[in-house]
Amino acid sequence: MASGIRAEDIPAFDAFLGLSREIGSDVLKTQGAGGNTSFKRDGMMWVKASGTWLAHAGERDIMVPVTVAPLVAALRAGDPSAEKATDFIVSALNASGLRPSIETSFHAALPQAVVAHYHCVNAIALSVLENREAVIAGHMAKLPDLTWATIPYRRPGTPLAYEIDRVADNRPDVLILYNHGIIVAGETVEEVRERIARVTAALSVDERAAAQADLVALQALADGSDFHVAEDAGSHKTALSQANVTVATRGSLYPDHVIFLGTEIGVLDDGETANAYGEARRSRDLPVPKILLAPGRGVLLANELTAGGRVMARCLAEVVSRIPDGASVAYLSPDQEHELTHWEAEQYRQALDRKASKQA
Repeated sequence: MASGIRAEDIPAFDAFLGLSREIGSDVLKTQGAGGNTSFKRDGMMWVKASGTWLAHAGERDIMVPVTVAPLVAALRAGDPSAEKATDFIVSALNASGLRPSIETSFHAALPQAVVAHYHCVNAIALSVLENREAVIAGHMAKLPDLTWATIPYRRPGTPLAYEIDRVADNRPDVLILYNHGIIVAGETVEEVRERIARVTAALSVDERAAAQADLVALQALADGSDFHVAEDAGSHKTALSQANVTVATRGSLYPDHVIFLGTEIGVLDDGETANAYGEARRSRDLPVPKILLAPGRGVLLANELTAGGRVMARCLAEVVSRIPDGASVAYLSPDQEHELTHWEAEQYRQALDRKASKQA
């Protein structure tokens, strides 16, 4: 797991893997293949591989070594090779044969030794609000000793890395990425772990109260269809409050929402079955969404949805439950949705997710 790491750095690297696993195992911090972490030493950086899960750090070989300085130089020169970062892999140490996260370039641009990027549901809920700058500032005022900045939404990869590189020399402790998530950085694993705990508390948002799912009614709606009742109890919250339904169905909130759940969420009429809904859609040559909401009852998920997709349904429930009633929301635009759904890097990540689901 620590190939290429100097003996004296192995304890720190093992701690880094432990922190990565902690982040990946907390559904309120990151979900499935979302998020990525990095560890720098002696001009090299180990970064999470694309399509892998932080929750598997330490038990699977999910970190890819890359050279930092050439990658940063490529990013700043506008070299297309900075996008996938595969040209900067230290092949002799890449036993997994995987390719690095599409967000590797921003990890390289940040000078801190340890960087954790994850999809904190509280951070996302705050970062999609129209008045997010003021709201986030109010929350971060609780941490006056930490430096922080907000980053406008850009497609993951080099567009986002360019924005982060603009502030990298200031060595921000925390970056909040609009419609995306958060980055916490530091010089040691313990420093980053402590900052994550404090930032998590500072950004905490109360959940909207919701009813209980009606699993019996949901099963009746799903019978004989290509859908099943969401197995994760928390995933039903999206449908158990009218405010949640409204927020979830008006647009896409963040990249993984688009990649794993698609750009549309279906809503069943009262008593309408999943089969009837699907037939009505197909009769109009419309695709059938991967997630169906039965308002007041719960959520149905397409059988084709992978493990990564199912956990994203939970993420959506947690995010919409934290957006205040009546709040104005800044959704991704159709153009932003299109660049995500037609992007080779995300198609690669989806392919890995489908492969992992079949193996499971």
